[in-house]
Amino acid sequence: MSSAWLEELKTMAPGLQVREGVPMKNYTTFRIGGPAEYLIEPSTEEELLLVRQTARKYGIPFFLMGHGSNLLVLDGGIPGITVRLGSAFSRIDSISETEWSAEAGALLSDLAKKAQVQGLSGLEFASGIPGTVGGGLYMNAGAYGGEMVQAVTGADLFDGTRVIHLDTAELALSYRHSLCMDRPELIILRVYLKLTPGDPEAIRAVMDDLNQRRRDKQPLSLPSAGSFFKRPQGDYAARLIEAAGLKGFRVGGATVSDKHAGFVVNLGDATAKDVLDLMEQVQQRVEAMSGIRLAPEVRLVGVE
Repeated sequence: MSSAWLEELKTMAPGLQVREGVPMKNYTTFRIGGPAEYLIEPSTEEELLLVRQTARKYGIPFFLMGHGSNLLVLDGGIPGITVRLGSAFSRIDSISETEWSAEAGALLSDLAKKAQVQGLSGLEFASGIPGTVGGGLYMNAGAYGGEMVQAVTGADLFDGTRVIHLDTAELALSYRHSLCMDRPELIILRVYLKLTPGDPEAIRAVMDDLNQRRRDKQPLSLPSAGSFFKRPQGDYAARLIEAAGLKGFRVGGATVSDKHAGFVVNLGDATAKDVLDLMEQVQQRVEAMSGIRLAPEVRLVGVE
């Protein structure tokens, strides 16, 4: 890849750190993944937009990530530029008594906790989700009956040339889906939410209960990307997988959790190929038994 883009970018943003060949297993909760060809962690929104515009100008592949909690990075790594939004994009602001804005890099768990302290309900479901606000909006994250769509009123996004605002209807949020999945040029910058006044102790009690249920039922001690498969209509992926006799099924270092069949976990040395092979076999055996083809909820990124 020509270095002209890099020279231009460093001229426009001298403080920007660009690293080459960074193993992505260090930046995903799955602890799996080949190297990012170039990894950039901007410290300002201006830097982020400059990187995006430069990638577009030079035709360089561009991938944006947050906490890496719903990603399987393939063994060949991610070509082009990978941008990771970290703590520099984690600001949470109160707009009114019940309306807040949160930058895309803010952790959902931090947002839920701040809401609880302020006596605001509507994000209890998110208190144990390890992802970011941007990632949560991108996939309309949810758990225990709650989803982002229930609290989101809109978002600021960069469309490649300018910052635009879309309301909830325009974001087209549905089960594990948003407009951003259909329009990869969009970058989520900021999310707006409206919450409901409530009793802080009652809200905390709900959050404590949900988090205890997570600890009891989910394999939180092993690296994973959360629920691996989407919920099929009228059923549950975990039930289908367990019914197919696949609880504990293993390929290399990857296994279907024997604690919760909806999770694929990394036993310590799993490769992305292990996970893909396991996924394919689970899909085939569940489909043969039930006629249902499970679709991954986890986002697959990079090259094999």
